[in-house]
Order: sequence, then structure tokens, then C-alpha cells
Amino acid sequence: MVLPLVDEHKPKCYLCHEGFENIEELREHQNSKHSDFFKDNEKQAKREPAPGDVTVF
Repeated sequence: MVLPLVDEHKPKCYLCHEGFENIEELREHQNSKHSDFFKDNEKQAKREPAPGDVTVF
């Protein structure tokens, strides 16, 4: 199956695959529809070496 390359330049939500006209609309959509996903999967703010990591200078 071959998919057409229509609207490939428009941003798309990777959770529900819905397309939007601009990045601001995508952000609003993700903040309203998928806010629970983004709250649960936030990156850790505190980054430090894991126990046993060796740093070479």
C-alpha cells in the first residue's frame, strides 16, 4: 500500500495521528487531550550519574 504525501509538512500528533495546521494548535491539542500522558512521562529534572558510573576526564 502506498500512502500519498499530502500534508506532510503539517505537524501531526504522534499519539492519535491527527494533523494540525501549525505547531501551536498541536500544543493546545496535546495539552488538552493527552495531558495525562505527558504528566506521567515527564523527563527527570535531576540528572546525575548512576551508581557505578565512571567518569574519565
